[in-house]
Amino acid sequence: MRAFIALVLGLIVGAAVVWFYLTYHGTPRMQTAQDKVEGAAKSARDAVQQQLRALDLRPDDIKAELARTGQVVRRKAEEAGHAIADATADARITTAIKAKLVTSRDLSALDISVNTTAGVVTLSGHVSSPDDIAKAMLLAMQTDGVREVISTLQVKAKG
Repeated sequence: MRAFIALVLGLIVGAAVVWFYLTYHGTPRMQTAQDKVEGAAKSARDAVQQQLRALDLRPDDIKAELARTGQVVRRKAEEAGHAIADATADARITTAIKAKLVTSRDLSALDISVNTTAGVVTLSGHVSSPDDIAKAMLLAMQTDGVREVISTLQVKAKG
């Protein structure tokens, strides 16, 4: 009799488990969570594939480059873009300062050299007085994009 009761209880518990599994396994909440996980995994995989394509890091690209040059070199486009933008900004700053020197009555654009690197301006050459050094530095400091001005200008009497 005990075996019969255990068998009936086992069947009831088994039926309850099967019913629970079938009822709640396909619920929208469970399905939504599963869809979200699958979607996130697919998005991550697609993003990695896209980056590999953009940087030419696919195995065939690497193999071809190794055969051609013996090395594989990649540079982030953003870094290259910043370098180009910085060089352009530096050239613009240098040109603007040189233009101001040309229009200045007190300073000679021919005697003052202007070099700009990452917004840091270096003035070199010679001027006729310490006052002219101050004028040249002020002129440079008043130019857009200038972060710092270094003067190696030498005072040389006109003669």
